[in-house]
Amino acid sequence: MGELDGRVAIITGAGRGLGRAHALLFAAEGASVVVNDRGTAVDGSEGDDGTAESVAEEIRAAGGRAVASTLDVASWDEGEALVEQALEAFGDLHVVVNNAGILRDRALVNMTEDDWDTVLDVDLKGHVVPTRFAASYWRTRSKAGEKVQAAVVNTVSTSGLVGNPGQSHYGAAKAGIAAFTVICAQELAHYGVRVNAISPAARTRMTETSPGLAKLVEAPAEPNVFDMWDPANVSPLVAYLASARCEVTGRVFFAQGGQVQLFEPWTLGDTIDKSGRWTVAELAEAIPGLLA
Repeated sequence: MGELDGRVAIITGAGRGLGRAHALLFAAEGASVVVNDRGTAVDGSEGDDGTAESVAEEIRAAGGRAVASTLDVASWDEGEALVEQALEAFGDLHVVVNNAGILRDRALVNMTEDDWDTVLDVDLKGHVVPTRFAASYWRTRSKAGEKVQAAVVNTVSTSGLVGNPGQSHYGAAKAGIAAFTVICAQELAHYGVRVNAISPAARTRMTETSPGLAKLVEAPAEPNVFDMWDPANVSPLVAYLASARCEVTGRVFFAQGGQVQLFEPWTLGDTIDKSGRWTVAELAEAIPGLLA
């Protein structure tokens, strides 16, 4: 018996890296998987549209159930069609793993409008659209009196939660996804839907092409040494968050190697209060002490 027996999952960006690792584990744990990937390059340009089918075939060859999808998760119409594809192929839907994303590192002063729009479209809207149509399906079932045990797992990044120069657009998208996660968890709990997010650190096309990271994320040369950057290390957390036994919702987790760490949201820190309106000069004197 697998942890995901009987569950149907859509996994976006599942043709390579983290998404592929998620799809393979989900199938091994008994889930039926819609492997969604358009096969684009890291920057979102045209690539190999056969990557989704390749992973789906890998799953089927191992005895699992999978179909491939090349639908655009940032398109309202195609996002709705993606949910319909899962229902037509497997008769139900229990999980959406939003993993699709692109990267176009640019300093703000060198960024084009297309750079900004494309990254926000794929990374942020590409999370919103599948979630919106899956949530609509689950709400309908819940209102019909059925017990829904559904889950959404989003993918954020330390670029958005901590910050990273050259990724203001990517970081803004990922910070937006974290906020989207928390709010969706609040909105959808009534319908039996849990929403969480992971911030993974793993070897992917993105990290392999990022300045300063390529060497760091290389697989260990020595045999029998734990590969802390293997994307498959992250997938068990995603599978747990997607499982029917999980009750966690509205949380963001960092995952790397064997480490799982809870990200805390923005919180209020120390306070200064004069019980009246501050002057600019008074704040100029008081703020350094607040920051200290």
